[in-house]
Amino acid sequence: MSLAKDDLGDLIVLDAAAVRARLSYEAATAVVREAMIALSDGRVRQQLRSFVPWGEGKTFAIMPAAMSADGVFGAKLVSVFKRPDGAKAHEGVVLLFDPQSGAPVCLADAGEITAIRTAAASAVATDALARSDAAVLTLLGAGKQAAAHAQAIAKVRALRQVRVWARAEGQARALAADIAATSGIEALAVPMDEALAGADIVCTVTAAADPILSAAQVGTGTHINVVGSSGPAQAEIAADLVAAGRFVVDHREHVLAHGGEFLRAKAAGLVGDDHIAAEIGEVLAGARPGRTSPDDITLYKSLGHAAQDLAVAAWLYQDATGKTL
Repeated sequence: MSLAKDDLGDLIVLDAAAVRARLSYEAATAVVREAMIALSDGRVRQQLRSFVPWGEGKTFAIMPAAMSADGVFGAKLVSVFKRPDGAKAHEGVVLLFDPQSGAPVCLADAGEITAIRTAAASAVATDALARSDAAVLTLLGAGKQAAAHAQAIAKVRALRQVRVWARAEGQARALAADIAATSGIEALAVPMDEALAGADIVCTVTAAADPILSAAQVGTGTHINVVGSSGPAQAEIAADLVAAGRFVVDHREHVLAHGGEFLRAKAAGLVGDDHIAAEIGEVLAGARPGRTSPDDITLYKSLGHAAQDLAVAAWLYQDATGKTL
């Protein structure tokens, strides 16, 4: 684990082990919740993410943001590479600047921050949108994000069972065994139909380029976190499911530009821009309703934002140094 001052002076460097040791899901969930409210009420200034293709299955992304006129600012610089097994690896850094001097003060591992804050964002959305009695979680995907989602969502709902489906059956079995061993919650690796039957919460955390989940597979009252697809060319859920659900997003402008599932449904003529019911920050602040009925299928489209990364990095900086930016 590395927590060190760089030669530049007061620049704190937090490697993956340091981030993992300090940042709990409870802390990340609280920080992300406030960041999403700030994003929706105008206290965050950010531009659309910039993508630079870097060969087959490789992308470099730049995500800058400023938390307010006189608050934290910085950027996440991240590479997203598709591994031979089809999963996506996020590697990079989150760089935080002092709002008074303009000097860089914190450089933190982006891969670990992304893993934790993405699951925390889904936990925030689940807490706001899922039924209060939701107890069965289905994970479609068995990678790092699936494992993180199991941990994070268990913090906001009393889960009695976790079901895991993945194309790689061995990976699904390994994740289910790990969840059961570490949480004490019953966890099963099962075929997709069995995983979805009676599920209360579904998380799509795959590298799928085309939909793996449609409206016919989802029961009334289900809450779905759509997480794995992060660009306009990918979609984990089908257009008919987008149309059937109460569609809540992390950030309207980004989803209109980069939300692959929504863009496909719009291109098919199934939805218009007004199908976006709310941003999650608006729901959290009480400005717009989330779930309106126990029978609603609620959808949360997560793209991930620099506001989340910077808020978490600021929390880590304060935790490491005792200083508030």
